[in-house]
Amino acid sequence: MNLPNKITIFRMLMVPLFVVFMLVPKVPYGNYYAAAVFIIAALSDLLDGYIARKNNLVTNFGKFMDPIADKLLVCSALICFVELKLLPAWVVIIIIAREFIISGFRLVASDSGVVIAASYFAKLKTNVQMVMSVMLIINLDNYYINLLEQISIYLAVALTVISLIEYIIKNRNVIIDKL
Repeated sequence: MNLPNKITIFRMLMVPLFVVFMLVPKVPYGNYYAAAVFIIAALSDLLDGYIARKNNLVTNFGKFMDPIADKLLVCSALICFVELKLLPAWVVIIIIAREFIISGFRLVASDSGVVIAASYFAKLKTNVQMVMSVMLIINLDNYYINLLEQISIYLAVALTVISLIEYIIKNRNVIIDKL
C-alpha cells in the first residue's frame, strides 16, 4: 500500500474521532479538537492527491476510496451539525442527496469507461463546505461570524444545486445511453 492510500485510510479513521469531539459534551473544548481533526483531515485530502499525482502513485484504490473518505468526513460533519442544531436538516438532505446522485452518475459512467471529473463549481462547492464546516464546528458566538456562517450555508446550498445541474447537463448522454 502506497503513501497516498495510507493517508486516505488515515483520513477515514479520523472521522470517528471527529464525531466524538463534536458530539460528546463532556470533552472539554471538544469543538476546538474537532476543528483541528477536521482541518487535518481536509488538508490530508490535498496532500494525498498531490503525492499520488507527483509520484505517479495513482491507484484504483485511491480513485475509489479518496472520494468516499471525503464524503464520509463532510457528511459526518453535516449530520453532527443537525444533531447540534447548527444546521437545518433540509440543507444536509440537499447536500447529501447531491453526493449520492453524482456518485451514481460516476458509477454508471465508469461502466462505459467514462471518467466524470470534478468541475469548477464542484471544487468551489467543496471549498465553501469546508470553510462553512470549520466555522460551524468552532461555533463562535459573534454577530459577524454568525452572519458569515449563514452566508456560507446558503452559498454551499446554491453551489451544491448549481454543480448538480452542471453534472446532469454535461453528462446526460452517459445516463441516456444506459436507459
